This record gives sequence, structure tokens and C-alpha cells, in this order.
Amino acid sequence: MSDPALPPLIEVIRRFGLEPRKSLGQNFLLDTRLTSKIARATGDLAGCHVVEIGPGPGGLTRALLQAGAARVVAVERDERCVAALGELALAYPGRLEIVAADALTIDATQLVPAPRRIIANLPYNIATPLLISWLRQAGAWSALGLMFQKEVAERLVARPRSKSYGRLSVLTQWLTAAETVFDIPPGAFLPAPKVTSTVVVLRPRPLPLAPADFATLERVTAAAFGQRRKMLRGSLKSLTVTPEALCAAAGVAPTARAEELGVEEFCALARQVGGSAPACG
Repeated sequence: MSDPALPPLIEVIRRFGLEPRKSLGQNFLLDTRLTSKIARATGDLAGCHVVEIGPGPGGLTRALLQAGAARVVAVERDERCVAALGELALAYPGRLEIVAADALTIDATQLVPAPRRIIANLPYNIATPLLISWLRQAGAWSALGLMFQKEVAERLVARPRSKSYGRLSVLTQWLTAAETVFDIPPGAFLPAPKVTSTVVVLRPRPLPLAPADFATLERVTAAAFGQRRKMLRGSLKSLTVTPEALCAAAGVAPTARAEELGVEEFCALARQVGGSAPACG
């Protein structure tokens, strides 16, 4: 079946009064070549159920449907955009559902059955907390194709001993294989942001890189990178009165700094802090 004829996105924006709102972190991507590229970044969508966050006027939503997604659930908190997306739902009967909600308040895994993916141009102001919430349920997703501010994207894939390596690097790489796939310049958006954007694909691992509890690993990485210039014997004092003993038990040098440790070493510290070694939190 061929795709329905749809009005240009700029016409939809004008008709529904969808001037992007800074308070909602809205930057609309109207280039159909780019939205199609994002939609296909995680691979073939045939038979997949996709959750999209912050669809705005529906540029990426259209691309997901045209790429063959079995069903798309679009989560949008802007009532103006919900109305515009309603027209798109009528054009693709039974394949697009709009959920009027704040993405930070919902369990995205409950929106669609497996196999499920998240593909979204994330609002920059909530991108990090959303990512962490999805990582907590990494095993529920077959893939995540997400657009971030380039600086944040670089953190997700950063290696130890690099400037960008930090808490997000550890949590992301512990649970997923992450790769940056392409950049999108500011001029592609309406309005143009002050930064370059980067699309990242995260593919959940069958098992985490090493046993650890999620919440404990968060605490350990927050402490270590919160004072990243300090040696661990100093930065980990918020976790224990005997940081050198903690490091010794984990097999980590107390004179090392956070940026020098690999994911497995942070997991070893988390196991010692938590006193147990579950496969994943």
C-alpha cells in the first residue's frame, strides 16, 4: 500500500499555530531526507513497535510510518501538536497512537509490545533523565535511536581517559553498545539551535558488561565524577569512611582518578558498596 499524500510540514505548522516554544525545548526538524535517515538508523522497522518522544508537528513520525513501523506511539505534551498529529493518525489508520503526556511521567515500555524501539528527536532539556530512565529498563528495548546535543552524544560513547568520559558513559556502555551515527547541523531545525545535534544508536547488551546494581552504580559514578580531579581515595569519601579499603576490595588503585577507570572497575566498586552482585539493577 502506498503512503498517503500529506501536506508539507510548514503548512501544518502554520495551520495549527505551532511556533516552537523554548520552554518545551522545541526545535522542529523539517528536512524529510534527514527524518528518513533517523527513522532507519536502527535498521529495518518492519514488524517493530516504536515509541517516539516529542514528535512536534510529526516530521519524524511520518518517516517512521513510511519506513514500515508496525505501530508508532507518539508521546507529546504540547496540546497544539496533539491536534496536528491527529490528522496524521487519520492518514495512517490503526498505526499511529498519540499519547498526550509528559514523557518523564510515564513508563514507555508499557506503551507498545515487543519488539519495541524508541526513536526520537529528544528535547535537550529532558534528554538525560529520559535516557537514564530507559537504561533502567534496557532489556525491554531492541534498540534506541536518539538525537542528542552533540556534547551529550560524545559523553555516551567516550572512552576512559578522555575529557568527555563520565557517569553517562559508564551507565550507557555498561548496558548497551553505543555508537554515534551522524551529525545534524543547527540550520536543519526550526528554530536553529546554537549547537550541532548527533544521532546515537544504542543496542542493549544480552547481559551487562559486569554484575552491578543500577542505583548503586549511579551512586558510585556520581561520587567519583563529582570530584573527578581528585583521586578515588578522596572522591569516594561520601560513600565510605574507608575509601582506600573499598578500592582495595574492588581491586582498584585508590590513587586513580575516575576518568581512568573502565566500566568493569566501576561495577567492582559498586558491588563492594552494595555488598552483593546482582546481574543488573
